[in-house]
Amino acid sequence: MAGKLYLVPTPIGNLGDISRRAAEILGAADFIAAEDTRVTVKLLNHLELRKPMTAYHRHNCETAGPVILGRIQAGETCALVTDAGTPAISDPGEDLVALCAAAGVEVEAVPGPCALTVALSVSGLPTGRFTFEGFLPQNRKNRRAQLDSLADEERTMVFYEAPHKLRATLDDLADAFGPERPLAVCRELTKLHEEVLRFTIGEAQARYAAQEPRGEFVLVVGGRPAQTEEADGEAALARAERLRREGLPLKRAAAQAAEEFGVKKRWLYNQLAGQ
Repeated sequence: MAGKLYLVPTPIGNLGDISRRAAEILGAADFIAAEDTRVTVKLLNHLELRKPMTAYHRHNCETAGPVILGRIQAGETCALVTDAGTPAISDPGEDLVALCAAAGVEVEAVPGPCALTVALSVSGLPTGRFTFEGFLPQNRKNRRAQLDSLADEERTMVFYEAPHKLRATLDDLADAFGPERPLAVCRELTKLHEEVLRFTIGEAQARYAAQEPRGEFVLVVGGRPAQTEEADGEAALARAERLRREGLPLKRAAAQAAEEFGVKKRWLYNQLAGQ
């Protein structure tokens, strides 16, 4: 009889956030598939557990996934964990879940910590509708293409980012959405030095130009204001032209003017580019 795959969330900072049920499943599982066994062993030590572990991460998921699936099909129970948060959310665990689902293996998710929902809830931005974009592509051309596709997104947007990429990402966000777009920068969530800053993209650029980014970041970006019938395309175009004369690049001028007047950035960009 086949075993089961459990998705077990782990604390994103504070070890006290591990649930009793998560601890019980980790203790009962035949083995644990971990993103980094060195990180997971610290959690197991905290819980006073000793368990066989196998590595499962983005560099080995294509080979490790079928092996884990085979063990589950042979009757073992596996608990999948990531270094922090919920497995399969912006994580290669999604591939293992798909593999098990296709093979008819039961998958059970345990509710628990997730940086996405923690950041969204404290951001102060609308939470009724949002889009989760995870980590942006490393290639700058692809990253900008993805952001351009979100130019007219009216829902709140959530991104993950590493400290060494934060400054470049803020620059790209300013180009795509304009420096006046509201932003919540959530750093080191649930850890000792947790910080939630609420300001604009431009203000974030200025802050981190003067301060070295440290820790893991979740960026919550306000969506484009809904376009209204009062939106003045001619006024927006005039504003964009003025920004261009002041030396702002075409894309940034279009983004800033579109944000100020509630018109579509693509329309404004095309108007400017066609002149």
